[in-house]
Amino acid sequence: MAGPAFRAAAVRVRTPASSANLGPGFDAFGLALGLYDDVVVRVADSGLRIDIAGEGSETLPRDEKHLLVRSLRAAFDLLGGQPRGLEIVCANRIPHGRGLGSSSAAICAGIVAARAVTTGGESRLDTQALLELATEIEGHPDNVAACLLGGFTLSWMEGGLARAVRMTPADSVVPVVFVPGRPVLTETARGLLPRTVPHADAAANAGRAALLVEALTRRPGLLFTATEDRLHQEYRGPAMPESLALVERLRADGVPAVISGAGPTVLALVDEEAADKVAGLAGEEWAAARIPVDTAGASVLPLAP
Repeated sequence: MAGPAFRAAAVRVRTPASSANLGPGFDAFGLALGLYDDVVVRVADSGLRIDIAGEGSETLPRDEKHLLVRSLRAAFDLLGGQPRGLEIVCANRIPHGRGLGSSSAAICAGIVAARAVTTGGESRLDTQALLELATEIEGHPDNVAACLLGGFTLSWMEGGLARAVRMTPADSVVPVVFVPGRPVLTETARGLLPRTVPHADAAANAGRAALLVEALTRRPGLLFTATEDRLHQEYRGPAMPESLALVERLRADGVPAVISGAGPTVLALVDEEAADKVAGLAGEEWAAARIPVDTAGASVLPLAP
């Protein structure tokens, strides 16, 4: 493959937040949410310059260790070669360490931006290749699939490669998120999961996961039953007792509530009429907000004026 040529103009990429699992769909389901990070990338003559505003502005590295930069580099390798220099500006709005897919958003922003600044990039790196690369960097496909494709996604591994299908949630479904002030590391939450689970629990989750596809896309009235989980939420409780207590309290009121990804954010899937009322149920220690479903996924947008 001949070395790539790069566009002189900067590109702007917007990537959505995402919520994985959605209750029973452990490591398989993802939902893209209308809360976004924006990244502007320009190929420069030399060096690496990174400006960061918003989430992580005081803690994220501004060198080759940044996940966005590592993702850019990995994509450029597949596209045929590295540019001489990069200038990057990040406007981060997705909370970090809260189970809303901030790492997936950074990964997808990097690989989509690399493709966009490379002449002929889409012919060298199609959407399936983006999914495979994002999964390789992230380690699992659930969040990156939703971030790349938008909507409601089902992802899996086949022959060592990531695969995903995209579905459209029913228009009446309104996500409400409850974000706590304290983060929880994904590694911590995942480390609490047992090596084996009872067969009855696995069977119950399989049925609920199948039902969730119907509930989220066609029959939202089934969402409460369809979001029941026995595989991961209870086991992760010691790392996020307040989150699990909120899920239980909401569900006791008939609200389809789950832990978002590895937590500690709580996600409720309700209708328009109930959204504002549900958002007010958590208390002052939670940042509650209704967020639309994102349907576009990772997108290259015009630069702001």
